[in-house]
Amino acid sequence: MKSLKLPKIVISKRSLISLSLFSIAVTITSGLFYYKSLIDFKSKEQGYKLSITNTTKELETLKNVDQVKVNQSLIEEIKNINKTYKDSISAYEKLLDLKQQHVDTNKLDPVYAQIVKYLSDKNYASASASLVDLSNKIETATPKAIITTPQSAQTATAPENNTPPGSGYSLQAVSADGQTYNVTIIAADLNSTKVIVDTASDSDCSNNCPVLPLSDYISRSGAYAGINGSFFCPQEYPSCAGKTGSFDTLLMNKNKHYFNSDNNVYSTIPAAIFSPGSARFVGQSQQWGRDTGVDSVIANYPLLVVGGNINFTEKADEPKFGAKGARTFLATKGNMVYIGVIYNATMGESAKVLHALGMGEALNLDEGGSTALWSGGYKAGPGRNIPNAVLFIKR
Repeated sequence: MKSLKLPKIVISKRSLISLSLFSIAVTITSGLFYYKSLIDFKSKEQGYKLSITNTTKELETLKNVDQVKVNQSLIEEIKNINKTYKDSISAYEKLLDLKQQHVDTNKLDPVYAQIVKYLSDKNYASASASLVDLSNKIETATPKAIITTPQSAQTATAPENNTPPGSGYSLQAVSADGQTYNVTIIAADLNSTKVIVDTASDSDCSNNCPVLPLSDYISRSGAYAGINGSFFCPQEYPSCAGKTGSFDTLLMNKNKHYFNSDNNVYSTIPAAIFSPGSARFVGQSQQWGRDTGVDSVIANYPLLVVGGNINFTEKADEPKFGAKGARTFLATKGNMVYIGVIYNATMGESAKVLHALGMGEALNLDEGGSTALWSGGYKAGPGRNIPNAVLFIKR
C-alpha cells in the first residue's frame, strides 16, 4: 500500500504578516471590548454601591422612626375626628331639643351651619372650637327650656331642703358638693302605690313606632303621677332615620309584655324592677329573667346611685352627659319610690344630688326634649311625644 503524500503548503511572508496583523487586531479588539465591559461594570458597580448606600441610609432612617408613635399619632387623629363628628351630632340634637321646647334658636342655627361648613372643608380644629362655643351658648339657653306650671322650676326660688318629701310633689333646692340645684320630686310608698310602665305600642317595634304625650298615659292608665321613660329615637333626629319612635332596651309594660327580649345589644345596661312593697335595681338587664309576677321592669342608663353610694362620674366621650341640662330620674329609698327632675345639672352632678337626698338606688331616664313630669298637671314639659312612661297608680 502506497503511503499518501500530502501537498506541501507554502506560506508566504506576506500571508504570515497578514495573519499576525489579524491576530493582533483580534486581540486588541477583544482587549478593548473587555476594557469597555470592565468600565461598564465599574460604572454599574458604582451605581449599585450608591444605590445600596442610599437604601441602607433609608433603612436606617426607617429603623430610627418609632412606628408605634406614628400609629398612635394616626389613631389619635382619627379619634379626634370621630369625636368632632360625634359632638356635632350631639349639638344638633340639643338644638332640636330646644326647638321642641319652643326656645328661640335663631342665633344658634348660624353657628351650627358654620360648623357643618368647617366639617365639609375637613377643618376639624375650627369645627371643634366652634362646637365648644355652641355648647356654651346652648347651655345658656337651656334654663328657658323646661317650663312648669305655674312657673319655671329652673329659675324659681325654692326652699333649701336635702330631705325628700314623705309623699306627693315637692319643689326644693338641694345642696350637693358646694352647689345648689332645683329639684322637682314626687314621692310614693310602694305599699300603697303601684309603679307601672305603659307603652304606646303593644309589642316590639323597630320603626315608625307609636308615641304619645305623657298626659295620655296618665289618663288611660288612671295614674296620679308619671314621668317620661327610657331613651328612644325621636323622629326629628337624623341619626334615627329608619328607626323612629323605637327603643332597644328591656321593658315589661302594664300588660306583662316584655319588649326587646331578643335584643342583646343593650343587655348590659341597668334595669329597675318593681314589685308590691319593694324594688330591685340590677347593674345589667341580662341579670333579670322574664318574670311576669312583678309590677314593672324598665331598663335605662346610667345607674346613678347604688347601695347609697354614687355610681356614676363624668366621661370625656359622653358629651351629652357632661352638658348642663334637666336630668330625670327614678329612685328608691327603703320602701319609698321617687320620680323627678334635677335642673341645670350634668349627669355626674345629678348623681351627687340624688346621693345628697339619701337615695339608696337611682336610675337616669330620658331627658332633653323628652323631659316631662306630671302630678295633677305638668310640672315639667310636656315635651315631645314618647313611646313609654313610668306611672304611679293607687294599689
